[in-house]
Amino acid sequence: MEVINTSGRRKTAVARLYLKPGKGNVTVNKRDVASYFSTSVLQYKINQPFMLTETIGQYDVQVNVDGGGITGQAEAVRLAISKALIEINPDWKSALKQVGLTTRDPRMVERKKFGQKKARKKSQFSKR
Repeated sequence: MEVINTSGRRKTAVARLYLKPGKGNVTVNKRDVASYFSTSVLQYKINQPFMLTETIGQYDVQVNVDGGGITGQAEAVRLAISKALIEINPDWKSALKQVGLTTRDPRMVERKKFGQKKARKKSQFSKR
């Protein structure tokens, strides 16, 4: 098996992932995953596809993440890992899909409209 290249997105965060067989090293933007995603919740989100497919420590992951916030980046990486694991073994798709790891979250920030303060907030109505 060679290197598998996939991408995952959430909001404005984009994760480009390279997955290959190895010892389970995960690097995000040339840093260790524990130093980049400091909270345990975000680290759990990244390891979730490996836990469901019981492949913890079998693959090395190198990710480039750009845009968005830290949570959006973690979920973009999770989607990219899920897509790569499905490419390795299509039988894992049902287990990952049941938990909702194969769907891209399409919600984005609504754009601001001219003449308004924000996307939906309007200036106060004046009767006189």
